[in-house]
Amino acid sequence: MSSRIVILTALLGLLCAASATPAVAATGLSQAHGFAPRQVVVKFEGEAHGRTVALPRGIGVREAAGALRDNPRVDYAEPNYIATASEPPFQSIPNDPGVLDAFPSSAAGGWVSKQWNFLPWEGQSTPQSPTSSGGIDAIDAWRQLAEAGRPGAQGTKVAVLDTGIAYRNNGKQFLRSPDFASGQFVKGYDFVANDRLPLDENGHGTHVAGTIGEKTNNGIALTGLAYRAGLMPVRVLDRFGSGQADDIARGIRFAVDHGADVINMSFNFGCRKRVPVINEELRRAHHMGVVTVASIGNLGAETCVAPPATGPGVIGVGGTTQGGCLGAYSLTGKGVDVVAPGGGTPAAGCPSVLTGPIYQVTLKSGNPRVFAEPGDYVGTSMAAAHVSGVAAMILASGVLPPKLKGAKLATAVAARLGGTARSIGLPRVQQGAGLIDAGRATEPAG
Repeated sequence: MSSRIVILTALLGLLCAASATPAVAATGLSQAHGFAPRQVVVKFEGEAHGRTVALPRGIGVREAAGALRDNPRVDYAEPNYIATASEPPFQSIPNDPGVLDAFPSSAAGGWVSKQWNFLPWEGQSTPQSPTSSGGIDAIDAWRQLAEAGRPGAQGTKVAVLDTGIAYRNNGKQFLRSPDFASGQFVKGYDFVANDRLPLDENGHGTHVAGTIGEKTNNGIALTGLAYRAGLMPVRVLDRFGSGQADDIARGIRFAVDHGADVINMSFNFGCRKRVPVINEELRRAHHMGVVTVASIGNLGAETCVAPPATGPGVIGVGGTTQGGCLGAYSLTGKGVDVVAPGGGTPAAGCPSVLTGPIYQVTLKSGNPRVFAEPGDYVGTSMAAAHVSGVAAMILASGVLPPKLKGAKLATAVAARLGGTARSIGLPRVQQGAGLIDAGRATEPAG
């Protein structure tokens, strides 16, 4: 007899012996399967009402309900199904047209023609939801978070340590990116100019922030992953994309002190450079339960997996292509934890020749008043942004035990990312745990 059957038999015995008083149920949000996690509603013969009972971990809801129904003393046993208000359902295929200026001829959902990185990598292909061998299945993740009551990772905060973000209008020089809403930003800081306006003068930070949380299903331009997360702009790189270690350390400290759940760092120091001032802050962030994510660096700009990706508790991210291959630019080494879409040219030996970039709305040629969807953003910076977005989605999804705090929480998010990733057939020093899968990472048990 299997251990699961033994547990179910014991559960049935306890229920039979119990009074008709309803048992205390495990709490939980509505899940993607349409019923509450780890709960069944049972009525025994002779009882006036059914009762909700909590299941032990490792026992599936459908499995338990089926086993209980097999007992002749059970009138009914069903999952604790979820009802929703009678309103239009969440649009799992967002209506973003895929172009910044949406003309009448622009098809709703046209984003799928550009954002291969967010598409499912397997399953049945449809015109509205084609598959992409390099995709991370944001569509399933969006649906699952909506059904969990946390659409778009609502309630989380992601700090973007970068060149700033085009997050607000300011005088005649700066405009907010048209695919961001003013309400999706939380307090940030500019550690380059030492003021409270961390506005982008480069475009890199706005692009990274777009992958993490560009507005979705708003009928404008493109989509983002954690589209209802609070974005925290923390400028630590200047308009040329360079930043000092002390400013970056202060930026990490600011993000932790102001409630960031995830910190994205799409930049690198030189190979094997020692940055203890940053490592101090990274240790503190990890201890406080903040998930830290960094690009591993790009071949040509760096020569080895470089800080801050090698820092304590940091998730180091390599890049993959539209064809699901390792990017030719992606470095290899011990610090590679996972890989994610970075676009561009595949490494030698890849059977796919697809080389699509990562599209998001950002500054055109660094002009803080003009926006476009440039086709030249490729690399591990882009890959790290995907991991930060999915990390926020995991935190919002309810798939982790609610009692996890501090370093255990940050470690659990990293483990979830790695444990649900899919192998692309390469050694660990190249792919880490594999290519992240947002759908699997946010899928509830049961």
